[in-house]
Amino acid sequence: MRPLAIAAVQTAPVSGDVEATWKKFADQVRGVRAVFPHVSLVVFPELYLAAVDQLLDETHEYAERVAVTVPGDLTGRLGELARETGLWLVPGSVYERGPDGKIFNSALALDPSGRLVASYRKCFPWQPFEGTDPGDEMVVFDIPGVARVGLAICYDGAFPEVFRQLAWFGAEVVLQPTLTATRDRDLEVVLARANAIVNQMYVVSVNACGPHGLGQSLVVDPEGLVRQQAGGNEEVIVDVLDLDAVTRVHEFGTFGLNRMWSQMDEHGPRLHLPMYEGGHYRPRPERG
Repeated sequence: MRPLAIAAVQTAPVSGDVEATWKKFADQVRGVRAVFPHVSLVVFPELYLAAVDQLLDETHEYAERVAVTVPGDLTGRLGELARETGLWLVPGSVYERGPDGKIFNSALALDPSGRLVASYRKCFPWQPFEGTDPGDEMVVFDIPGVARVGLAICYDGAFPEVFRQLAWFGAEVVLQPTLTATRDRDLEVVLARANAIVNQMYVVSVNACGPHGLGQSLVVDPEGLVRQQAGGNEEVIVDVLDLDAVTRVHEFGTFGLNRMWSQMDEHGPRLHLPMYEGGHYRPRPERG
């Protein structure tokens, strides 16, 4: 068994107050460490540390005002907290100011030594509301001896290419910080299950709670079964993912029936894919 004990913190920021939200965040991380000593990874909702306002109140100018450089002072503070608690931290996403002045919605991951191991810029901002620039690269990172982890953010879940590419990179679990206050959260729950099923991976979708989001954070296993789902209030989902379940499903199929990756690796290279400029599928690289 390759266990990964996670805590998905469904919470909401202090609107417009980055420092108060940081204090709340740090207290929550320390609380997870104290109450759930077996947890090794903590994940938060989208744009939590940016202390965003509610859906109809935030302006594009706010992102410009609170954007940070990555790496920078914020990742330094996150690194100190990771070292203090000994946790892997995925603190949702932040507004990142790129070298050319563009603003991205970027998810971060830090290891227990405090090192920034991954930074992912959201490829599909929710337009027209979200004014950030889109990223152009999928990102995975390794928890040595345990799992390969992919990062996605909120509306990325509506685009199958994101999760398929992460799975092709070998991701066994995708962490998906989310900030959804609209009725399509019900659809996102369906999409989380669908992305887990077709890619045979765990999906952890962590939404903000009210008043910023509708909650319904959930953990989906590699066969599409919902292991846990939160309500609409502040809540911490704690779960232990068995990453060997991903290996089992890949080898024997979903419910012992469907071995999609093996079939795709065998027959996919012969497919013509006009939407990808006539390219061909390539079998996945071997994991080292």
